[in-house]
Amino acid sequence: MKKSILALVVLGTTFLYAQEPVKEVDSVKVTLLNEVIVTKSLTKNPAQIIVKKDFTEKVVQPKNSGELFEDINGFHLIKRGNYAVDPAFRASQYEQLNVQIDGGTKAFHACPNRMDPVTTLINPEEITKIEIIKGPFSVRYGNTFAGLINLVSKSPANNKKIIGGSFSSGYESNGNSIVNLFSLESKIKKFDFSGNFSYRDYGNYEDGNQNEIPSSFRSISYGLKTGYQIADNQRLQATFRQNFGRDVLHAGLPMDTDEDNSTLANLDYKWENTGTYFKGLTAKAYYSFVDHIMSNTRRASFANSEAVSKVEALTYGGKIETEWRLGTKINLFTGVDMVNLSRDGGRDRLVKVNMMGNPLPTPIAFYDKVWQDSYSNDFGYFAETKIKASNKSWLTVGSRLDFVTSDANDLDATFAALYPNLEKRNETLYSGTVSYQYLFNSNYIMEASFGRGTRAANIEERYIAFFNIGRDAYEYVGNPNLKPEVNNQFELSFDGKSKLNGFFNEVQFGTSVFYSIYENYILGVVDETLIRKYNSTTPPIHPKVFRNIDNALKTGFEVYGNVQFYNNFNFGTEVSYTYTENKDFNESLPLTPPLVTRLKLGYDYKKFWAKALYTLTAKQNKIATSYDEIATAGYEVMDLNIGYKPIESLSIGMGLLNVFDQYYNNHLTFAFNNVAGYGRVPITEPGRNFTLFVNYKF
Repeated sequence: MKKSILALVVLGTTFLYAQEPVKEVDSVKVTLLNEVIVTKSLTKNPAQIIVKKDFTEKVVQPKNSGELFEDINGFHLIKRGNYAVDPAFRASQYEQLNVQIDGGTKAFHACPNRMDPVTTLINPEEITKIEIIKGPFSVRYGNTFAGLINLVSKSPANNKKIIGGSFSSGYESNGNSIVNLFSLESKIKKFDFSGNFSYRDYGNYEDGNQNEIPSSFRSISYGLKTGYQIADNQRLQATFRQNFGRDVLHAGLPMDTDEDNSTLANLDYKWENTGTYFKGLTAKAYYSFVDHIMSNTRRASFANSEAVSKVEALTYGGKIETEWRLGTKINLFTGVDMVNLSRDGGRDRLVKVNMMGNPLPTPIAFYDKVWQDSYSNDFGYFAETKIKASNKSWLTVGSRLDFVTSDANDLDATFAALYPNLEKRNETLYSGTVSYQYLFNSNYIMEASFGRGTRAANIEERYIAFFNIGRDAYEYVGNPNLKPEVNNQFELSFDGKSKLNGFFNEVQFGTSVFYSIYENYILGVVDETLIRKYNSTTPPIHPKVFRNIDNALKTGFEVYGNVQFYNNFNFGTEVSYTYTENKDFNESLPLTPPLVTRLKLGYDYKKFWAKALYTLTAKQNKIATSYDEIATAGYEVMDLNIGYKPIESLSIGMGLLNVFDQYYNNHLTFAFNNVAGYGRVPITEPGRNFTLFVNYKF
């Protein structure tokens, strides 16, 4: 693998657009380092922003951080089992979404099948809020194609005690699963500290027809975070995390995880200046290393061929950003950032039978180059200005240039024959955005935005060497000559709230309508001139090669409404719909979710709270047949949750999930793959599940 040294990264500005009544925040002083999505001045809260921040206020028990997106409007989950969960937003997924931790820290998976996405690197109990920009509408936080997601963890800067902490424990009946988390925190003069340790042990779950789904896993993780307040206007903060997954079953993938070991470290610095023009600087440096081992020991194919893959991924990068005040109406943010990713490793195979299925007298050993010692470096420059056009309107304009370098140092012979004279590739990408916000009064805001998000092909799309990485059964082959994807997205949003008198106290509502024109969209396309390299007589015999398609689009909307009534009750509804077209193939783009409607009823009074969530998911018959998708039936699921705080330091939460024990499958969930007793049919979701979670603070 190409090894490189740790470099300095640009940290985006650390101020946050809060999901509060819309008002100016010119004079607000923010000292936290790990929030990103915003600026403190000359702007209003944009309608294209989502901030979800009730994770620590209510007792929840997600299996991993990916599940926190399950009830956010417009989001869906891509699942291969219980462990590796990826969020998808408006039919965009994986590297099309810019997922970060604590304001700019990035980490990438080592497994080509994404058994170890970034959501496995941080405990869900650590996350205090999720910040989301719903499109390529900012250039300050790295290369963003279809949206930005920032997972914000608790900052030790908020600590108030010399010694404090908490202990949490949870149980799930469906799978007989347990989770335990212990945390400590401290603040002594200018130093603050927090640490946590967690253990998870999940069993196989049963679906609504009492079929057992292979999905068990164990994981141990810990995290340390310490800060030093250099002065009133300067702060330094360091974070270190490790996660260890063991014996993870992935029903939707051809192998299981034997070991998954990840390390994540970052260093943040912030300086706020009171000068007339120069207002401050933020900086970040980060490092991530993932060491992953997977095998087919527990799979049906083991009788014919033993396979073990040992792969690794190294990510490092950083960011530096400066803020300038140009007069009373203009704020300017400028900076540079870098992301450097390299991967290496391959697959050892011991073939026990010949092509006719007869045992070989002596098994034959092979080594398959999966990542081909490949890397991709992205160095970016950006500038974004926010202009107060009037007392009721704001204009944002941003531009970004990315210089991307990619190469592979140890090519597979068959791959090299497809691309003779392959050399290091250099690309220049341009992204930009312009948005206009108008405030009708203190509670109603409209925003019109255009963003051009550009994404260079990732390492899988460039250099994967004859490996099954899709939801289908095809071998996939990379294409180093891919053009960058471009998302030209238009969006119109409106949000508002009104105070009411009488039985109803307040109503909130909003909508977003979006339209994206894609250029050079990247898809795996069957190449009938090639024969699959491994098990060449096993259908499908032709592999897929990543190609650019010319004509594709995406459009859709989200609508929400929420009313608070009788002081302590609230009722909300959310609707999301996405429509896609792959005009080259006359079908939808892969992983396009169906229409989803959510109904929420909540009650919150003093020490007690309760919530009912009823989700109605429509059928999805607009599918990508070239991706081996099948139509999905509609379904309805109800979840009930209650919580109680008998004393200030103790919280107890209980849930009954899938109350009616529905038998169903999510359209984005993978199909069974290489699992004895199951054909290649969609994995069904968990049936009825009782959960209990207790948290004690001291």
